[in-house]
Amino acid sequence: MSTENEYIKVRKEKIDRLKKDNQIPFKNNLIPSISLNELYNLLKDSDGESNLDDTKYRIVGRIKAIRSFGKSAFINIVQNHSEFQIFISKNSTGEDAMEFFKKFIDIGDFIYCEGTCFFTKTKQLSLDAKKIDLITKSLSPLPEKWHGLTNIETRYRQRYLDLISNNDVKDIFIARSKVINCLRESLIGKDFLEVETPILHKKVGGAAAKPFLTFHNTLDMELKLRIAPELYLKRLIVGGFDKVFEIGRNFRNEGMSTQHNPEFTMIEIYQAYSNYESMMILIEELISNCTNVLGLNENIIFQEKTINFKRPWKKISMIDWTSEFLGFDVLENDKKLFDIASDKNIEHFNQIGKIISEIFEENYFQNNFDPVFVYDFPIDISPLARRYDIDSRRAERFELFINGKEIANAFSELNDSEDQKERFQKQLDLKKLGDEEASDMDLDYIEALSYGMPPTAGAGIGIDRLIMLLTNSPSIRDVILFPHLRDE
Repeated sequence: MSTENEYIKVRKEKIDRLKKDNQIPFKNNLIPSISLNELYNLLKDSDGESNLDDTKYRIVGRIKAIRSFGKSAFINIVQNHSEFQIFISKNSTGEDAMEFFKKFIDIGDFIYCEGTCFFTKTKQLSLDAKKIDLITKSLSPLPEKWHGLTNIETRYRQRYLDLISNNDVKDIFIARSKVINCLRESLIGKDFLEVETPILHKKVGGAAAKPFLTFHNTLDMELKLRIAPELYLKRLIVGGFDKVFEIGRNFRNEGMSTQHNPEFTMIEIYQAYSNYESMMILIEELISNCTNVLGLNENIIFQEKTINFKRPWKKISMIDWTSEFLGFDVLENDKKLFDIASDKNIEHFNQIGKIISEIFEENYFQNNFDPVFVYDFPIDISPLARRYDIDSRRAERFELFINGKEIANAFSELNDSEDQKERFQKQLDLKKLGDEEASDMDLDYIEALSYGMPPTAGAGIGIDRLIMLLTNSPSIRDVILFPHLRDE
């Protein structure tokens, strides 16, 4: 029998003995009077006096460590993100309680303590327990006294153990929550309305991605998990909500990597009477707010690279830069581009935009890591974006790249229903050529546009990639609580 199984056997025997003695190993009637964090903040500035007042506090937490001295013991408990020291002794707690502690309580258990606070000789704030009781008996032992969970695969699969063992992991998800709240509060402060739109879609649209398929039995209808909420949010603009946003999950049936998870979180933002240039200003402000709320300075370290977030951020034309890099006008020389694509094995489905964007990303970001707004996208890879008035081959679109990775995508929205219908038809043609990421024909959305949508700008920010960047996390799995993994 393995050591772990032996531990489980011993703990199971303890649970059985408690039940046999009519004691409850899983209680729910012992309620704390104060959290560990509140207690620490209340008394931490008491000048290290060895004795405080006689106020009794009731606290709870999971046992992290036990240092036993026979007739007394120090216990370290944790609750949420805080840790506190408990002192128990035969004189203070009583002989029966000490005996109960020795027989039944282990590291990993949840306990209830009641007593007064004092400072030890080493000036550590502690609770002198007059009463101690078991709340929850843990059956499985924690990994090597909280410090043994290092296998990355195990950490992802058993995130609960990862959170117990590694405080820095907790810090990542606390930061994630702060960033999402910051984005939400920043937009609400600008009179944006937070909304919720469907996750089950009849038509796929709003992004270039392969969807997950499902089936609704009652409706006898094939549905798709959304790849983006865009088309529903723009329906709301048509309906008269001028500023809307949604924070939610999207689902894309694509490859997995350090940058991709099949389900991920985005915030999408739409503002009437605006354009892509205005959206640049908003996106820059929102992300800068996020760095501020995390207490980061202008220079952020990510995987040994220093990224300068000083505003204003750089802007560069994808088409102009690629033309200069290749030595010819990329919008005027399709044949040259197709030849390059053939040499580099670029899959493009006769879209010069796919070739241009791949060449740009492969070469520009070799030495450019600071935030940059890349604008001037070819129209053929921007099926929902407005054309330039002066050059219909270019879209009023930008993507924000940081550390060479796309963080946000935005554009002036196409609000010409006839043009949109033609663009959807071209997407259907691409599907016939084998492009699984091409959009469907959404006739209801076209009808919505026919009633008139004001000039509008929209943007989507990948929350997970943003959190990776701001917490110096190398993989998207590090910032998603329960990432998808292959079966063991």
